[in-house]
Amino acid sequence: MTDPRSRVLACVDDAADEIVDFAARLIRLPTVNPPGAHYAECADLIGSQLTELGFAVEFDEPEPLAEHAGHPRRNVVGVLGGARRPVIHLNGHFDVVPPGAGWTVEPFGGLVRDGRLYGRGSADMKAGIAAAVFAAGAIRRADLRLAATVEVSGTVDEESGGLAGVGHLARAGRIAADRTDYFIIPEPFGPTRICVGHRGVYWFKVAALGRTAHGSMPFLGANAVDHLSAFLEAVRRDLAPVLATRRTAMPVVPDAARAASINVNAIVGGQAGESSQTPCVADRCEAIFDRRFLEEEDAAQVRQEIVDLLARTEAADRARRYELSDLMTVRPVRTPPDSPLIGALERSIDHVLGQPAHQVASPGTYDHKHVAGIAGVPHCVAYGPGILEQAHQPDEWCAVEDLIAATKVLALTVLELGGSAR
Repeated sequence: MTDPRSRVLACVDDAADEIVDFAARLIRLPTVNPPGAHYAECADLIGSQLTELGFAVEFDEPEPLAEHAGHPRRNVVGVLGGARRPVIHLNGHFDVVPPGAGWTVEPFGGLVRDGRLYGRGSADMKAGIAAAVFAAGAIRRADLRLAATVEVSGTVDEESGGLAGVGHLARAGRIAADRTDYFIIPEPFGPTRICVGHRGVYWFKVAALGRTAHGSMPFLGANAVDHLSAFLEAVRRDLAPVLATRRTAMPVVPDAARAASINVNAIVGGQAGESSQTPCVADRCEAIFDRRFLEEEDAAQVRQEIVDLLARTEAADRARRYELSDLMTVRPVRTPPDSPLIGALERSIDHVLGQPAHQVASPGTYDHKHVAGIAGVPHCVAYGPGILEQAHQPDEWCAVEDLIAATKVLALTVLELGGSAR
């Protein structure tokens, strides 16, 4: 078997059981974020597998923040090929969201049944990490020397913004435009879909300010819960219908996510959460909002819409007062349409699956934002096994068949971009 592609694909087939087993072992580490549990163990497991496959492995431990107390952050990077260019970087986050309720299987059991790998993180995105690790490993096992450097990393905290993970590696220059040529994130978009970007997000908090009084005489106070309710109604009545009419030309999936949107993520007010209650009028009530905006929208105007709506709601009742706090703004990103990375993935998908590739964009942000925004690397896409809609769901699963297919596609893509030297 002299054809390099055939040799690589055969190595993936030979490693199929190893790939599934490695993904299952990753799932069995409950790397739940928050708080960021078992990060060190998971980084060590990925590092051990990379070492076994011939990578030089290094660990990165960001300076801990106060909220990380007792849960140190650790990233891992494996390097194959020294300093040769191009540098092809495959990255996956190994933190997962809490399992939540509604499971019929053990969330961290790593169960394989009827062709599916079950568990929290199976789709989002520990199967993707396994695919990345063994894609690069297949090239090594095929005894092919690339005229390139391949890097595989496992990073933390993507589910909470990625600042200690890919964001930290980018700020430190470990991922940078002058050293990183191509970047692939195996998020769960499926084996025939290439994700070329994502919508933007504006997270903000609105606090309604009232005045406390005895609960038996509420007319002597100003109830902040009522005032926040008025703003929530204004969002529902005046803003949400307008956002629903705005549609992006980006190929965002699912189709309903091609519209701009706003969601209330959390509400807390008055004596919520206290063990005992007293008869008081609530003097403060807060809500956190998740505004997803489009490539065609301006980030400053997105915020100004909220400012204007708050002003109108205040003006309707002189007792109302609000405070607006910005929590996070991420602008939309999009891979250049002529990126060699897209072309290589398209050809690999056709070769492995005999199907045309489809370009999509993500409804939510992922670490592409740091690769483009901090590192300045334009050639970044997401491609990996799993179904997007399975992310964060009870009984989350990834099809074993898709895991192996995505591993093959990633391996051929790296082979094409890296150029086989022998």
